Amino acid sequence: MSAASGVVDRLFEPLTINGVTFPNRLVRSSIGGRLAFYDGRVNPAWGHFERRFAEGGVGAIVSATITVDDRRWSPIEYPKISDDRFIGPIAEGVAAVKALGVRYIMQIGDPGYHTQASLLPEASDGLSASDGFDLLFGYRSLRRELTTTEIAGIVENFANAAVRVREAGCDGLEVTASKGYLIHQFLNPATNLRNDAYGGSVTRRFRFLEEVVTAIRRAVGPDFLFGVRMSARDFNYLPLNIRWPAARPLRQWWFGNDIPQTLLYGKRLRELGVDYLHISNGFGFINPKENPGAFPLEELRMFFNSVRHLSVKARVRSGLLNTIPLALLRRVAAVGWQVEPGANLDDAATFRREVGLPVIANGGFQLRSLIEQALGSVDLVSIARPLLANPDLPNRFRDGSEAPERPCTFCNRCTLRTTVAPLGCYDQSRFDSQEEMEAQIRAWSSPD
Repeated sequence: MSAASGVVDRLFEPLTINGVTFPNRLVRSSIGGRLAFYDGRVNPAWGHFERRFAEGGVGAIVSATITVDDRRWSPIEYPKISDDRFIGPIAEGVAAVKALGVRYIMQIGDPGYHTQASLLPEASDGLSASDGFDLLFGYRSLRRELTTTEIAGIVENFANAAVRVREAGCDGLEVTASKGYLIHQFLNPATNLRNDAYGGSVTRRFRFLEEVVTAIRRAVGPDFLFGVRMSARDFNYLPLNIRWPAARPLRQWWFGNDIPQTLLYGKRLRELGVDYLHISNGFGFINPKENPGAFPLEELRMFFNSVRHLSVKARVRSGLLNTIPLALLRRVAAVGWQVEPGANLDDAATFRREVGLPVIANGGFQLRSLIEQALGSVDLVSIARPLLANPDLPNRFRDGSEAPERPCTFCNRCTLRTTVAPLGCYDQSRFDSQEEMEAQIRAWSSPD
């Protein structure tokens, strides 16, 4: 209890989940950049990047989503865990983080048709739960439905990757069933239009995730920390997008899964042996519910221009962004985007109460008082953008600060710059000069 404020000081209390003790309740959420070689092996900059967060005082780090597929890669120059050759370089960085007393959890996933970029067009980058079209996400003109044989192969990819995560010395693993990635595409009624055992009803849409979780738990055993990141609500209508075909009932296609459906998923994950849930919201990366804040229009244009050569859709999309006046684009595309502190806290608290598993809440946290408040109803809080802006934020909290002197503005420029530029804070309003901003960006990937 803080004598000055009368508020229970939960932030720096340790927490143990399945044998892993978190020294405090603040988690660096999934974030990463072009920190691998072109074959997917992490480079020395990756280890430095992760170590800076550990030195800043977080209790745990959740990695960027590291692909389990050797070809489907989002984006290029992100790390892979799809082969044994990737274990060694990752293990070195993980050991350096753990030497600082910080837990390291690797998030693994498969982007499916949300694959953002490629050296050259790849048919495998359009694989999904069902055939269809999506203007905003992915670069392939059309997505293609996976066969049951292909699904079985992807389940095996996840299980093999999980073994590698453990062999790399990580404290645990987290599967992404959010962000609009492949598992989320099976869960979501707008992108899963199948009429076989993997689609149709709520329970059949869950089958792919169930098979992945079952295979992983069998592969790593019951004593390895295993979590799932999922969206409590899909909000399919945000961001504004053109997605086809439509499906009935239209309300379900328009909104996607809501709390009643995802709570069923959460309860089933508990029965399958998952240790914790990491709760966010929205469908697709980026989206205004998982990344509450401003809409980074200039960065979206930059990214779309960088992949315009990969498909007809990508060329048309880029052309639209370059010809429609920016003022009109900002008015239309910014619908739903706003700074919303603790945006997903209420839903995360509902999962903690109804499912009974430990829960990590994500989305719009930066003030210590809000984090302390959240820890009254969830177990841990994860943040990414505010830590990119101020990597020593946890240590400042420990020293009594309520907020950083130069807080993250949630401009979201960093979220899309990662596909074309080094990761760092690109909000020049936070710096005294462009030179200062560039020095901060370079520091993220440079050795001390």
